[in-house]
Amino acid sequence: MRRSACLAALLLAGLSPPALAQAGAGSSEPAAKEDRGRKGVEITGHVIKPIPLEWSAERMARLALPKGFAIDVFARDLKNARMMRVADDGTLYLTRRAQGDVMMLRDTNGDGQADIKQVVATRKGMHGIEIVGDTVYLMTVNDIYRADRRPDGTLGELETIATDFPEGGQHPNRMVVMGPDGRLYVSVGSTCNACAETNPENATIVSLKPDGSDRRIFASGLRNTIGYGFEPTTGTPYGFDHGIDWLGDHEQAEEFNRLADGQRYGWPYVYAMSKFNPQDTPPDQSFSDYAAGSVEPIGLHTPHSAPMQLAFATRGGLPAEYRGDAFVSLRGSWNRSPPSGYEVLRVDFENGRPVGMKPFVTGFLMEDESSPTGWGQMGRLAGLAQGPDGAMYLSDDENGIIYRITYEGGAAPEREAPQFTNAEGGGTDLGLVEARERQTGGGQGR
Repeated sequence: MRRSACLAALLLAGLSPPALAQAGAGSSEPAAKEDRGRKGVEITGHVIKPIPLEWSAERMARLALPKGFAIDVFARDLKNARMMRVADDGTLYLTRRAQGDVMMLRDTNGDGQADIKQVVATRKGMHGIEIVGDTVYLMTVNDIYRADRRPDGTLGELETIATDFPEGGQHPNRMVVMGPDGRLYVSVGSTCNACAETNPENATIVSLKPDGSDRRIFASGLRNTIGYGFEPTTGTPYGFDHGIDWLGDHEQAEEFNRLADGQRYGWPYVYAMSKFNPQDTPPDQSFSDYAAGSVEPIGLHTPHSAPMQLAFATRGGLPAEYRGDAFVSLRGSWNRSPPSGYEVLRVDFENGRPVGMKPFVTGFLMEDESSPTGWGQMGRLAGLAQGPDGAMYLSDDENGIIYRITYEGGAAPEREAPQFTNAEGGGTDLGLVEARERQTGGGQGR
């Protein structure tokens, strides 16, 4: 019999905002009136943290991938393996936040495994990384650095180009991405689960020039958007935002946003399709007014999956139907029954627009009767990046492993087809949202 570490149902008493089951866009005001008289909202949540399982070849063989794809270990014994980027010459760079450094990994003999592992930079809390040609941008909680790549792959002296970013609080996982406009885009997460921030740069994406000048807030109301990037044909930015905890096993869904300059995306007061957060009240305005000034997500995915690094497939080596798609690693839940995440999600793009979400790699999460929670996992996934040959690299910061995923066609071993992990009550809603946008010709505001 599975044993769950179950958190008792939470009763949030004395709150005026509406319950979690609400009307969607276009009917938020009636829902608000209807719920004004309610005394509270009952929320049922669970603490179920799957126990870590050691890597084994047998367990890796049970991972599910689309037909023709293969997965193997590129490097191991890496400890806190977090974010990654791959240079044009195939050199992989890995940040390790706990160790406070950047590692260079190289496969010099072409066997698909790293035979050179070398620390090439150190700073406390190193996390975000971007590579543009032979220039590397690195980010800690508070600072952005720039360094040149030498011919041997090592990095030159780190030059500070921006500093004084706000403290991390609950979300210190700063990211940095270069946009097609030549500007850097920095994700600055919220300090809390849901609160009114005192620093305007928290819960935003900040934009600045590569020398650190002209720094400004690009988008706001984003609780923790670790995975984001620019669609390669249109240059449009997209990102996955982490949902609020403790709204229940099936709330808040992870949000997929089409990001735009100057727009607000709802956190902490509204989420999903015009739902109101029952724990917090907007200052000096109604929920409906706040919602009207915020942008709805274009897609939803299973709550508490914890989306991490996102990469668009812009290089060769993959079948045509995968090129231009976005891939994101899902770290996995600790506060949901049943657990969610522990997989790689593919967002299918056609003609520069997202049209659906599909599982790409699943099987890291498994039922385990020996576990106190009934669940085990062979990886808390973190980084995801594509190499110049098309290979996808996936990091697990708990087992200290980087996987290499390649398309081998008929030479790939037979595997189970990937299926969404425990998506009941969550699932995806991307197609429905996009269909509504096309019908209304909008989608930018509630």
